[in-house]
Amino acid sequence: MALVGAVFAGSAQAGESVVYEAGGEQYEGYFAEASDPEGLVLVIHDWDGLTEYERKRADMLAELGYDAFAVDLYGKGNRPVETSAKKAETAKLYNDREKMRSRILAGLSEGRKLGVDEAVVMGYCFGGAAVLELARSGQAENVAGYATFHGGLSTPEGQDYPANTAPILVAHGGADSSISMQDVASLSGELEEAGVPYEIQVYSGAPHAFTVFGSDRYQERADRKSWDAFKSFLESNLATGN
Repeated sequence: MALVGAVFAGSAQAGESVVYEAGGEQYEGYFAEASDPEGLVLVIHDWDGLTEYERKRADMLAELGYDAFAVDLYGKGNRPVETSAKKAETAKLYNDREKMRSRILAGLSEGRKLGVDEAVVMGYCFGGAAVLELARSGQAENVAGYATFHGGLSTPEGQDYPANTAPILVAHGGADSSISMQDVASLSGELEEAGVPYEIQVYSGAPHAFTVFGSDRYQERADRKSWDAFKSFLESNLATGN
């Protein structure tokens, strides 16, 4: 997809594909290495699987000074194209939360083998919902923060956020017709009640998937602002010495 805006018009791919195993199955992630990393960023993909989009974001993070590993939650070669297939793949993990968490943790483990240990976990759309699933689980050690971009925000029945959850950044479009402002308010209430530090950024006029380069929904203003917010989040929570 074509990139929009000089800020994001970076170089060609700088990282490499990495095939790893988890639960007896093969997965294919993408690792972009920083020259002097200040931490690791785990990138969780949207509902179409790990694509050029996540690889580009990983490269951008490496340019900022962070090792970045774009994790694969579907399996090597499984990159659905049709909407029905995308829905089917996400449903498999929404309906089996333990499997979703185990695949994220496997990707985090692999990322740490390739890069540094302290990490922030971030994701887009479906990946954003997966980020919050991991945050609620309390299963990830040495995670310095979680960030979700236009992701699902609802909490499944029976789940909540542990009080010791690392800081959370939410980037949300004010014109998102898929994830409502009521969902945003509900999440804020849950995090307040649990005493979890968080920040919610809402961008006026931005639709769902506003960060996806080249799409009809892409909004450069909101993309730039949310990326700047994420850079500040990383500097506050992941920079060496914090």
